[in-house]
Amino acid sequence: MKTFFFPFLLLIIISCKPQTSDYTDTIKLFQYELNTNYSDAEKSPLTEEDLKTFKALDFFDIDKNYLVEASLELTPNAPIFEMQTTTVRLPLYKKYGIARFTLNGKKCELSVYQSLDLMTSLDYANYLFLPFNDNTNGKTSYGGGRFIDLEIPEAGSKTIVIDFNKSYNPYCAYNHKYSCPIPPSENNLNVEISAGVKAYKEHH
Repeated sequence: MKTFFFPFLLLIIISCKPQTSDYTDTIKLFQYELNTNYSDAEKSPLTEEDLKTFKALDFFDIDKNYLVEASLELTPNAPIFEMQTTTVRLPLYKKYGIARFTLNGKKCELSVYQSLDLMTSLDYANYLFLPFNDNTNGKTSYGGGRFIDLEIPEAGSKTIVIDFNKSYNPYCAYNHKYSCPIPPSENNLNVEISAGVKAYKEHH
């Protein structure tokens, strides 16, 4: 996964705003850095044709109700498995834990995964991967599901924060040349997640 960078001046501006808008600013910054990278030809997953007319991604309205603190059950003995992708590629993952929370009145459960390739990386050893499907798939959001990047909580923590406002599309939503993980069926949510990045163009 990519690490995004943004101008230092923008950080100063945002840090000086009233605290009541801190959360909204955080999500706007997330959206800004996505748009910045998608408009950069060297980093963007967009096709050359789409890049010529790209202005910005389409996002759901920022809604703090989609920021949840989930209970976390660790699964240290979970087996290593091959995660299905949109191609024949089968990257190795391990289930790190199970996150449980209530959203829009419904009890939800999502498995959180850890990539074996990244576990030995200095930059991404703390990285967790949360792919999911929900009832907006193929309507207002990408039909192939969306992803959220997480970090391993502090030792002893029994909770993990999941912010669906930071959910984003796999690169396959923009360009079929990529090989993207397919969210396992255990991560199909029977609820609408109207947060994060929307579907890209009608034909996607």
